[in-house]
Amino acid sequence: MLMELMSKVISLVLLFVVFYILKKIVRVSARKLFLSSIRVSTQDIGRQKTIARLLESSLNYVLYFLLLYSVLTILGLPVSSLLAGAGIAGVAIGMGAQGFLSDLVNGFFILLERQFDVGDVVGLTNGSIKIKGTVASVGIRTTQVRDGDGTLHFIPNRNILVVSNQSRGDMRVQVDIPLSLTADLAKVWRIFEQVNQQELAKQSAIKGAKMIGPQTLDNGSFVFRVQFFVTQSHQSQIYQHFYMLYHEALLAEGIDLRDS
Repeated sequence: MLMELMSKVISLVLLFVVFYILKKIVRVSARKLFLSSIRVSTQDIGRQKTIARLLESSLNYVLYFLLLYSVLTILGLPVSSLLAGAGIAGVAIGMGAQGFLSDLVNGFFILLERQFDVGDVVGLTNGSIKIKGTVASVGIRTTQVRDGDGTLHFIPNRNILVVSNQSRGDMRVQVDIPLSLTADLAKVWRIFEQVNQQELAKQSAIKGAKMIGPQTLDNGSFVFRVQFFVTQSHQSQIYQHFYMLYHEALLAEGIDLRDS
């Protein structure tokens, strides 16, 4: 009896050692060997990371299944009978197998349709729940999104109903400069045009600019609006740069700005 117990303990220890080594091999294979293959070498970095993370996640699920199967076998439990019996199906459903399958199906279509990749800035919506941030990881069951304050959100794929991807194509940046109602709008227009002529050629991220002119916002504020079309991830930089330039230029010319 004691020898049998010791044999099982040693077998379990060796099993976990082998499992640990295989997990390390899976991680290295997914991140190095797979990414250097010819098939993905032409993909962008975000897509490469997404595919690699998906491959790693899938292999890990296989390893965990094999680990569970091996542990039960070593302990002498009738694995085949358990899997074949109707009771295990009821237990699996009760433990959330339906939700798990929904995650897998939804995750499959997210990846197939390439709704987002690692590194994309997205907004994920499910009713009143809205999460916005940068995609940190995409798996077949969950998606990880890191928001502006650094919080990492783990989102089951079945709960992702609406995806708003801000990293596909050019983005619009809208700069509204508050003005007094008595401001000389013709002079303001000329000042803004001068700033644009001096700065637009220096900004490779800007694909186009459009002078909209004076606007009245819903809250009653009077502003002068300029729109830019920029490559993704440069929105904040362009907004801050041109807002400061316009503001300084107006003040230098004595334009009356709206009181705060």
